[in-house]
Amino acid sequence: MNVKRYQAESMTEAIKMVRDELGNDAVILSSKPIFTGGFLGMFKKRSIEVFAAVDPQVKPAQAVTKQKLKRVPLNAMTTVPKDKQPVEALTKQKLESMQTSTEVMKELEDLKTMIKELKQRPDKTYPEPIHSVYQLFVEQEIDQTIQRDVMDQLLANWSKSHGGSSEEEFSNQVKAELLNQFSTVKDWGFHAEKKYLNIVGPTGVGKTTTLAKVAALCMLKQNKRVAFITTDTYRIAAIDQLKTYAKILNVPIEVAYNLEDFQKAIERFSHYDLVFIDTAGRNFRNADYVRDLQNIIDFSVDMETYLVLSLTSKQKDMEDIYRQFSMIPIKQVIFTKADETSTYGAMVNFTIKNEMGVAYVTNGQNVPDDIEMANPQLLVKMVLGEKNYA
Repeated sequence: MNVKRYQAESMTEAIKMVRDELGNDAVILSSKPIFTGGFLGMFKKRSIEVFAAVDPQVKPAQAVTKQKLKRVPLNAMTTVPKDKQPVEALTKQKLESMQTSTEVMKELEDLKTMIKELKQRPDKTYPEPIHSVYQLFVEQEIDQTIQRDVMDQLLANWSKSHGGSSEEEFSNQVKAELLNQFSTVKDWGFHAEKKYLNIVGPTGVGKTTTLAKVAALCMLKQNKRVAFITTDTYRIAAIDQLKTYAKILNVPIEVAYNLEDFQKAIERFSHYDLVFIDTAGRNFRNADYVRDLQNIIDFSVDMETYLVLSLTSKQKDMEDIYRQFSMIPIKQVIFTKADETSTYGAMVNFTIKNEMGVAYVTNGQNVPDDIEMANPQLLVKMVLGEKNYA
């Protein structure tokens, strides 16, 4: 079987080229639109790529003149004339002939190699508006694996619709494919299941302010009785800050300098619904920091721990922080400082890679405001620029 590849501006022109060269007995094996040229992903030229074949045992018919060609609509790209047999209806003898044809097998292998290379190219050019999404993902520093997964699905949808999706339909496709990346992350939103809530993290991420926000929400929306314990005795200002929040919220507070102080505070607050524990913020690269926590805090009590990470941090720093605190069971993370950056790829990459649930996203200093319950939809909106915290 003689297989040929044709490229033309329209399906009509492609069919003419097939018939002129292979005759009326030629069969169209496949066809698809392709985009070439352009500048910065725009102004690409659309053409049709067609693979056709003819059995050399069949006597070629005389070429059809231009006047006898019938106009073929664009939606007939994958159809075959009714008087011609489709590939599936070829005789067993012809199929065997095609399978054993060295030329055909080589062309198929070349096609497979080409497709594989395209999928592996992180900088491949996509048709608009898919290219715009790709550029956004690059700017947002989305991991290349996530980029590829989303882009391949968008490209498949584009091919099926022949680029005919409306702006709204395409936007929904982008959101759906990005949301699908979070399918392995199960624990979303804050839902305290234990009495003692431990807030940990490196210095400067806003742990104390975040603790006050979450405590205020529990009091106002859930009518919980709340108390504070601080183990951050390295900075007097930190103790004063939490005491100020405690006074504003009218909740009791205890300072624990050691494990004995901590156990006394636990006994004092035994009749409270929730007890929030503030910890010292120190250099997360110091492994002794986490061990020091275990010398002050009794982790054997009914406790769950939340790791606070700043969205101004690099993804590698987030990973290092998470690894450093891994000796403590982390229930969820809380991302802070959403108002201090416009790049949220590190948050997306970290969450998906570690399959780590997110409780809250904070975006300012106001208590109890500037905090949002986290869910996949919120993170997608942030990445796509639909959520502006400026």
